Amino acid sequence: MNRLMFVVLLGLAFPTFAYSADDWRNIQTGLTIPDEGYCDQPYTVITRDGNWLCTMTTGAGLEGQGRQHIVAVISKDHGRTWEGPFDIEPADGPEASWAMPVVTNSGRVWAFYTYNGDDLKTWNGKKLRADTVGWYCAKYSDDNGQTWSEKRYRLPLPPAPVDATNTFGGKHQMFWGIGKPVTHNGVMWFAFSRVGKHLVDNSEGWFFRSDNILSDPEPDQIDWQLLPDGDMGLKVPEAGPVHAEQNLVVLSDGSLYCMYRTVTGHPFHAYSRDGGHTWTTPEPATYTPDGRPMKTPRACPRIWKTQNGNYLFWFHNHGRIENAGFLHRNPVWISGGVERDGFIHWSQPEILFYDPDPEVRMSYPDLIEQDGRYWITETQKTIARVHEVDGTLFEGMWRQPDAAGVSKGGLILDAGSQQLKNSPLPLPGPLNLQETTGLTIQCTFTVSQFEPGTVLLDNRTTDGRGLALRLTDQQTVELLLNDGTHTGAWDCDPGLLRPGVTHHITTIVDSRPGVIVFVVDGQLCDGGKARHQGWSWYDRALGDVGGSGRVSVGQSGDVSVEKVRVYSRALRVSEAIGGERVSDE
Repeated sequence: MNRLMFVVLLGLAFPTFAYSADDWRNIQTGLTIPDEGYCDQPYTVITRDGNWLCTMTTGAGLEGQGRQHIVAVISKDHGRTWEGPFDIEPADGPEASWAMPVVTNSGRVWAFYTYNGDDLKTWNGKKLRADTVGWYCAKYSDDNGQTWSEKRYRLPLPPAPVDATNTFGGKHQMFWGIGKPVTHNGVMWFAFSRVGKHLVDNSEGWFFRSDNILSDPEPDQIDWQLLPDGDMGLKVPEAGPVHAEQNLVVLSDGSLYCMYRTVTGHPFHAYSRDGGHTWTTPEPATYTPDGRPMKTPRACPRIWKTQNGNYLFWFHNHGRIENAGFLHRNPVWISGGVERDGFIHWSQPEILFYDPDPEVRMSYPDLIEQDGRYWITETQKTIARVHEVDGTLFEGMWRQPDAAGVSKGGLILDAGSQQLKNSPLPLPGPLNLQETTGLTIQCTFTVSQFEPGTVLLDNRTTDGRGLALRLTDQQTVELLLNDGTHTGAWDCDPGLLRPGVTHHITTIVDSRPGVIVFVVDGQLCDGGKARHQGWSWYDRALGDVGGSGRVSVGQSGDVSVEKVRVYSRALRVSEAIGGERVSDE
């Protein structure tokens, strides 16, 4: 199958990006956050002294084993070094997990977490994993996280029908939360998932709201509201049993926006216009209202609001669900959101992080924004890291709706229709994927009919070394790569190309993670209904695909290639989309 689509855009309205030998997107380049062995949900707030306070769930064993507890660590130098850990709950007590921190007006830090207050160890004679079982509790710190209140405060959580029919017949409750609380006009909310079937299934989304915690009343005087109104949380039963890991942002008018994971292959989202009391019916999250649905597996779909009023969305751009498992969390993709008429419009996504090993998984991220810089934390359960992110990645996504321009960095061929009549044309290197960040081909073309095998662009030698773009029997465009020893191939999504229509296609070979992507007419291919994803890993051993050093362009009766650009680097998706809007000269 491995087919590929290709047509490209006309240039880019973005600066040339400098790529060092170390790609900051590779999670192995991150700074390690200390832990006790297992580590999860490293969530960070900036305390009143300007330092970072990171809370996490940790333990000497594996996830869910005994002595799992919550701690805090402190960094005064943007994650290069850390102090602690400081226990929020000790390892020798009942399990304490999934802490979510927030800073109040006075600088007090609260952490909300699941606490096995009944010290449940077994059920029906079997050993029980208890890190989603128990009470919703909170502790606070008045010294920026070094010490925590001796008393823990139990939040009121009256049983709902999902509790009454749960694994324990309502005798114990199950729940957990991800992310951090959000605040607006003195009000704080945080989301969590109630669970009906041990360990994390038959779930639905709920919210705690406090109208006075930020003004620092006596801890016993904090008011709590449990939302939404009624006896059922956010879920759509016909969409499956999993509606979990809800997280929130607050829109400019005070509306709430919630994103969460399912086992449908899509994240779901919903809006509340009344402070969380009622919600729109959850539905697959779309890039724009009534637009194309996003894809992600059963993994944490995290959203943030940035200080400039825009939004970010962490997901995996892969819709495969295998036995409701927890796979396909590499690479991480990120989308930038802008608010329009009370709704978030999400950009076409970019690769944010990857590990060179496709089997490595990363999740449960957090965003840190300070002094105009961005960092993101993530965990692979046995190691947690913090990574500084190049802010131009985010800025490019936020500008996507209006961006137009041609990037010049790495541009080695720029030919319009007149030049293309003289093909083959020189195609200078380097096109060695082992020595560059990759390559990008942009093409504008029209096909009167789709004849499989018709070549749009070809620099191959007689023995097949080089690259080519050709039509397939699926009415797609396929990229072929060959260095004489290794090969690679991928094509664009089916159903996007039509006879007689001028299309713009960009194929990006990103050699750092070893991924091929297509952008067709301003839209990143995501597989549509034909396959789980629109991108593909390729053999990272692929080397020189410079081929003959000259490129021929198809100009048969069935195909007209009107514009070609070739770059000796991987463009960003935002660059590709911006270039498409530039008219041919």
